[in-house]
Parts: sequence; structure tokens; C-alpha cells
Amino acid sequence: MRTRTDGFTLVELLIVVIILGILAAVVIPQFTNSTADAQVANLTQNLQAMRSATELYKAQHNNLYPGYPVGGGTPTAALVRDQMLKASKKDGSTAAPGTSGYAFGPYLKGDLPKNTFNDLNTVLIITDGTAMPTAGDDSTGWVFKPQTGELRCNSAGNAPDGSRLFDL
Repeated sequence: MRTRTDGFTLVELLIVVIILGILAAVVIPQFTNSTADAQVANLTQNLQAMRSATELYKAQHNNLYPGYPVGGGTPTAALVRDQMLKASKKDGSTAAPGTSGYAFGPYLKGDLPKNTFNDLNTVLIITDGTAMPTAGDDSTGWVFKPQTGELRCNSAGNAPDGSRLFDL
């Protein structure tokens, strides 16, 4: 009489489980790096959009970067937001897009882009005569110095290649 044996032996199952574990150990770190690389690419794209918008604003507004009030004074984050997202006149005054007489802008659609590493789209203004920080602190999404137009992401971390996010 013959005994019929269907299925796998315990040893065969253990070998399959070990192979799957080895494959998982190799593949999972690569997915983690892919996610971080995508975040850096998105951050770089957002930085480029903001830098392009501020340069275009400067070209159309008497060589001044956004943030300065009409008639001069200390730049503010609220003015940067308004001047990037609304229509404006050459003097920097703003109104809703489509308002008659406000020929420039908006320079960004919707809202300011987010810093993908701290999920913030707020701006820290570095006032005239104050030095730009040397590192990010994650308190805002962006650091902007209207006097020079320097714009950086306000992130304290590093990219997967080891470079500082603040230096992008």
C-alpha cells in the first residue's frame, strides 16, 4: 500500500521563510532611501519655484524683493505671502487677482509651497542688517532675507547623501 504525501516538509517551509527574510532585509532599506530622495527632489523643486517667483517679483517691482511695505520699512512674512499670492502694483501694494490696475502677479498659485521635511510653509524673515543663519532649526518652512533675496529651507536635517538640507 502506498502512502500519499501532499504538501511541503517543515525544512522546505523554513528555507522559503529564510529566503523571504533575506530578500526583505535587502529591499526595505532601498524603499526608505527612495522616499528620502523623493522628499529632497520635492524640496528642491519647491525651493526653485519660490526662488524663481521672488526673482520675477524683483524684476517687476523696482528691484525690491517681496516683503517690503509700500513706501519702505521693515519686511514681514505676511507681506511676502501677500505679494507672492496676490496681484500687485509696481509699488508692492496688493489686491485680489484680477483687480483693475494691479498688473503683476500672482507669482505662486494657491499657497506658498511646503517644506517637505517639516511640512511647514511659513517664512522666517531675516531683516536688513541681520546675518543669515548658518543652519536651519525647523521653526518655519523657509528662511528669506529680502535685502539680498537669499531663500533657504529651514530644515536642520541632512539629505540621504549627507549634505545639509539648509544648504540646498
